[in-house]
Amino acid sequence: MAVYTDVSEGELESFLREYPVGRLLSYKGIAEGSENSNFLLHTSEGPFILTLYEKRVHTEDLPFFLGLMHHLAEKGISCPLPVERRDGALFGTLAGRPAALITFLEGMWMRRPSVVHCREVGRALAELHVAGQDFPLSRPNALAIDGWRKLWAGSHERADEVEKGLATEVDQDFALFAREWPTDLPSGVIHADLFPDNVFFLGDRLSGLIDFYFACNDFYAYDVATCLNAWCFEKDFSFNLTKGRALLAAYQEVRPLSEAEKEALPLLARGSALRFMLTRLYDWLTIPDGALVQKRDPMEYIRRLRFHRAVRSPSEYGLA
Repeated sequence: MAVYTDVSEGELESFLREYPVGRLLSYKGIAEGSENSNFLLHTSEGPFILTLYEKRVHTEDLPFFLGLMHHLAEKGISCPLPVERRDGALFGTLAGRPAALITFLEGMWMRRPSVVHCREVGRALAELHVAGQDFPLSRPNALAIDGWRKLWAGSHERADEVEKGLATEVDQDFALFAREWPTDLPSGVIHADLFPDNVFFLGDRLSGLIDFYFACNDFYAYDVATCLNAWCFEKDFSFNLTKGRALLAAYQEVRPLSEAEKEALPLLARGSALRFMLTRLYDWLTIPDGALVQKRDPMEYIRRLRFHRAVRSPSEYGLA
């Protein structure tokens, strides 16, 4: 469930008076998602998405997130737009939370992505990277290695409750990253969370990208690695080489990867898998059953992590 903060009709109507969106007709919570409270609104001017930012999104980051969406849209990237308030601000306060009103994007996300969908997302990711190159704001990746260490510190003692030996495995990963994590790959604005539920399609055509609330500045190839983790593994945890080849080829049609980026891809994919495993593991161990925050099984990403440990060449992901 992704409605953590209830909103009354009176509160919402008062909030909407600050926006040029007409009168409220209906609203309902959106169950999907795991970080913020989301509502679908219908007003006399059309549909909108209302997002209330919960504890993991900091108010000081909102100008980056919302400004980036405006910038990308101006560059031709299909994504929702924050609606300006009458005072020119991009967000306000509702039910004690920072809140923004976002334009509605047509489409649906693919629960079983095909090779065609992987090709579309590879191209869209490269276009996003190119479009963001002159975005004037920057934001460090709060979930880079230092952020992983903080999550691991809160999970290490109980990690073997999930699987015996896990703590030793992950300690070895951190030791490797301390020695070998790259420092000088091409970098800029990345999405950092371009999972299938953040990409909308109309049939096989990509209609837009959503949920920029992990966006930051980091290696472009790390974003590519995250997409390989998110889009190219099957339900049995096997890596689909055909999907990987399609995603990478489409990406490189827009923004070719450097040789250094290609060589780093196995390590970056391993790090990306660790990052998503750790956020899941931390929630799995620390959030009580029955809490509103959605908990996801970390084993899915433990299996991905083990796959990447065995990769010896970027060709195993489908790179020519």
